[in-house]
Amino acid sequence: MKKLFSSMLTVTMLSIVLAACSNPGGDQSKNATNEPQNGGSSPKTETVTLKFWRPSGNDAENGAISKLIENFEAKNPGIKVDLENVPFDNYETKVRTALAGKTAGDIIAIDAPTMSSYANAGALYDLTSFMEADADLKDIPEGILQSMKYDGKYYIAPISEANIALFYNKKMFEAKGIPLPSKNVDEAWTWDQVLDAAKKLNDPAKGVYGIDPAQGFGGGEGPAYFKTPILWQFGAEVLSPDGSTAKGYLDSKEAKEALTFYQSLYQTYKVSPLELPPDPFPTGKVAMFVDGIWDLANFTTNFPNFKLGEDWDIAPLPKAKRQAMANGSWTFGVTADSKYPKEAWQLINYMTGTEGAKIYADMTGALPVRYSVVDQTPKMKEYPYSVFVGQLQKYSMPRPVTPAYPAVSAAIRELFEDVGQGNRDVNAAAADAVKKIDDAIEALKR
Repeated sequence: MKKLFSSMLTVTMLSIVLAACSNPGGDQSKNATNEPQNGGSSPKTETVTLKFWRPSGNDAENGAISKLIENFEAKNPGIKVDLENVPFDNYETKVRTALAGKTAGDIIAIDAPTMSSYANAGALYDLTSFMEADADLKDIPEGILQSMKYDGKYYIAPISEANIALFYNKKMFEAKGIPLPSKNVDEAWTWDQVLDAAKKLNDPAKGVYGIDPAQGFGGGEGPAYFKTPILWQFGAEVLSPDGSTAKGYLDSKEAKEALTFYQSLYQTYKVSPLELPPDPFPTGKVAMFVDGIWDLANFTTNFPNFKLGEDWDIAPLPKAKRQAMANGSWTFGVTADSKYPKEAWQLINYMTGTEGAKIYADMTGALPVRYSVVDQTPKMKEYPYSVFVGQLQKYSMPRPVTPAYPAVSAAIRELFEDVGQGNRDVNAAAADAVKKIDDAIEALKR
């Protein structure tokens, strides 16, 4: 999952190359309509070869995709799949360059928050009619469905998801006599309860801090993924419902409450460190740590003496006025210039449908998107997976769906750096963030 955020490093670069293939206003190419050319299929006597591009993953992920393709080809003898696992660090550049030159694969993997930039540029095929006919959309939580749409149309389908929660050092809590947080996703601690515990656990003289609330101050997309939920939890939004402005939303009373609280963790109460050593949670340098499902395997493999249930546990992400966390992981879309949109959709629908997604979840341990896959996977209903699954299904939200997302992501990162690390005035920092986002939105209209 480290790659999740490595990939997000490229978000801020998207708009540059997409400008080269942009078709402003979402006026997609001839193929990119809901009516596939010639019925969307090649002549039945031909064998269709689909080019499928995705960033190379770990052995389990690569093996699962190969298995899904093998199954699909056996069920569809007239369709062959030419899979290219692109080296991860080169993936986004290769895709953007190929889209600009209209030479991209028929199917491409897309990191969900970048979808709207591609869709707005006319680079993706509108999958709405296919999805409404074949995808059993009622099997997907509403919050995730929202992340699959731009301007009311579906462009991507997810095969798995990610989620974050509150990891806490159980032995540190017990040593201080602090009651343990509930594991019930409907009984999340409030941020006030977290702060109270953090004060008791904090011991800077020994290099131990109460909480890292949102993965410090890194680069890339990680800050937006971890920190935007804090705004939501205090009742704020980043953009207006129509996505036309951040004015009145990112600088709202609720947003400033969230930012002031976040700032107080670092600057007033000093329970959150400005810097942390590597692996601060399993080495006992921070008592509470907001982290993702992907680190379950990391801690088990690399810190075998730091045992879940004995030394540490997981609770739902804290709330203020509401519970919320971001969704959006790797998805699949069809390029607007594909000659075989119907066949490409058939492959995507198999991979992301119940059968394919179940195989993927079983082989990789990834968090399933569909209710049906969770129902068929017993461990996903058991702790600790139940915390992530429950939150995903009930409380997850898409990051702002806007072609200006690269600017939104950068502005959120800089805003939280300004108030948390830089102790900047919240009003001034929020005003600057609003201006950066609104300038980017206006630039897209020109």
